[in-house]
Amino acid sequence: MNDLRINGTRLWNALMELAQIGATEKGGVKRLALTDLDRQGRDLVVQWAKAEGLGVTVDKIGNVFMRRVGTNPSLPPVVTGSHIDTQPTGGKFDGNYGVLAGLEVVRTLNERGIRTEAPIEVAFWTNEEGSRFVPVMMGSGVFCGAFSLETAYAARDVDGKSVGEELQRIGYQGEQTPGDHPIGAYFEAHIEQGPVLEDANKVIGVVPAVMGLSWYDCTVTGMEAHAGPTPMHLRRDALQVATTIMRETVAIANRYPPYGRGTVGMVQVFPNSRNVIPGHVKFSIDLRNVSDELLNTMHGEIEAFVERTRRETGLGIDLQRVSYYPPCPFHPDCVGAVRAATERLGYSTMDVVSGAGHDAIYVARLAPAGMIFVPCKDGISHNEIEDAQPGHLEAGCNVLLHAMLERAGIVSMSAADELVAQK
Repeated sequence: MNDLRINGTRLWNALMELAQIGATEKGGVKRLALTDLDRQGRDLVVQWAKAEGLGVTVDKIGNVFMRRVGTNPSLPPVVTGSHIDTQPTGGKFDGNYGVLAGLEVVRTLNERGIRTEAPIEVAFWTNEEGSRFVPVMMGSGVFCGAFSLETAYAARDVDGKSVGEELQRIGYQGEQTPGDHPIGAYFEAHIEQGPVLEDANKVIGVVPAVMGLSWYDCTVTGMEAHAGPTPMHLRRDALQVATTIMRETVAIANRYPPYGRGTVGMVQVFPNSRNVIPGHVKFSIDLRNVSDELLNTMHGEIEAFVERTRRETGLGIDLQRVSYYPPCPFHPDCVGAVRAATERLGYSTMDVVSGAGHDAIYVARLAPAGMIFVPCKDGISHNEIEDAQPGHLEAGCNVLLHAMLERAGIVSMSAADELVAQK
């Protein structure tokens, strides 16, 4: 079985064909969740699945499960998948690779006449990106019970269209209750969306965990005044105080390497005039790390710094934590299956803790889960120029194939493959 490989050319061609639905002038993809283009993408993937003899189930939030039967129908399926919705300026590989890598695994098993004990399934989840509807990772979130189906249905886009209405309109509001679909193990293949693998010249990232994150809104209130007549020591400059908190955000992250992250990505300054001392500043803070202990320590430090700054400056400072996702360690058995497959196939590898969220985070609440990363060019994702090497995509899919077979169990194979395995 060490010689078993997927068809890399076939995988690449499928990715390029799907990328034509919503293709942009810069070579990317704009296929927002539950739009007509999303329906076309869904229809194409389902068409390919049915051509391989897969049974298709759709649940009430629009998650799609495509099953290859196993010899023991009492066993829960070994599932792989991701998403096919994109950012407004998305690329060809984010999410799409995980779905089509799963489909390529099925095509390879069919082509080689390999039967598994547990069923094999390929899934794609609704509105992972969250670029049209909030919250992100909506389909997998509803599936695991993180929020209700009613909450998801009520979410609306900027034009006032709801998830419930759009699911019905495109024909992907299924009958199955989310979460009722059994999963024995889950694997998600994905481009890294960061520069670590490429920088280290490694082909496969074994993902032991996903970082947790804390998001905050911080508001500093001072007083507007004329930039010329007001001496420096008499100013109540909200922006200058805000920048000290911004710098501390980065300093906190640097105190907890290698996975500490601290980012200020959004700043709103009032009145935003060239010659007026800012009287009001609102900005975001994003803190991340790999364990609850470290993330809680970072949380405590930013709170303490804000309190100290409030006392020292006399300005009003309000810090609110608006979102929290705990770190997600993946199941040792699934991580081990990925690691063993990578070693068996001889690919260069390293552990990579994911800094981005994925559907696997929510699925891991219900079933053993693991992820496989492959490099993307310059670490760029959520961008139309997102790119990946065909050989790396093929390697990741080969790892996925072998990891899934380890969990699903091989019952039989074609006569030619049995002869190779015996040798």
